[in-house]
Amino acid sequence: MSLKTELTTPVKVSEAPKQRKVRKEKTENLIGLLFVSPMLLGVSILVMLPIIATFVLSFVNWSFITPLSELKWVGFDNFIRLFQDKAFLKSLMNNAIFILTVPTCMMISLLLAIIIDRNVFFKGYFKVAFFMPYISSIVAIAVVWQVLFHPSAGPINQVLMSLGMENPPKWIADPNFALFSIMLIQVWVSIGFNLIVYLAGLQNIPKDLYEAADIDGANAWVKFRYITLPMISPTSFFLFITGIIATFKVFDLIAVLTKGGPINSTSMIVWNLYETAFVNLKIGPASAMAVVLFVVVFTITVIQWVGQKKWVNY
Repeated sequence: MSLKTELTTPVKVSEAPKQRKVRKEKTENLIGLLFVSPMLLGVSILVMLPIIATFVLSFVNWSFITPLSELKWVGFDNFIRLFQDKAFLKSLMNNAIFILTVPTCMMISLLLAIIIDRNVFFKGYFKVAFFMPYISSIVAIAVVWQVLFHPSAGPINQVLMSLGMENPPKWIADPNFALFSIMLIQVWVSIGFNLIVYLAGLQNIPKDLYEAADIDGANAWVKFRYITLPMISPTSFFLFITGIIATFKVFDLIAVLTKGGPINSTSMIVWNLYETAFVNLKIGPASAMAVVLFVVVFTITVIQWVGQKKWVNY
């Protein structure tokens, strides 16, 4: 009996610190949970509940001006009608074309970042100059470009006519050029942010790599291809994935400049969703659009995360 007591006593002594440690961890977790509870509550009420409500409402037929008692379950009818709607398919196609602004903006920004980082004095001035459109009011920017794109009195067409072009494009008033005009403005606005991020990425590249390449006789293209591009690939991946997500949220430019026209040539999914929900008061189809938008963005993001393993160097 005494032998058993001697064998079990050290175990009880060793368990006491473990129990105190577990109690301390639980107390710390509880305190941490209390500190973040306001944020969790806000996220739950302002983010999670609307997302859940959107998914539920995408399967019903209901309007803002009717009581909840008239809510009618229609299943997948909203999605079926959605993909039979030419206006929605047009907005989906416009969004797909609008994605081209992302690589275009990235290439221009990278070129400018390399030039400013290596061959330009007063770098701070150029950083601020290029960054100003990004932090400016998008409504003010849209109004300025509306004046620039004026079919007859706009400075752009005035210059083109002075160069001998008799019938310059009508830009945002022409269905063939309206989407291109919006894309041009989006690229101009986004260059500043991409430029600043690329400059930060370029400054983190070790100079020893370029010095070693110079010793080996590498030219500028070889250094750009085998040193600069691989070293800034994480930066490029960040700008690529955030840029594509941003293209699906374009609303302000369209609301000020074209309102989806002419002939739905600039209608995007978000603008179509806004008109369906808050103008036509069709909550079911609008929620279905939101679900489709979520699925598209989520799918593109997953593909990018999987594909980045082949070209991003960490």
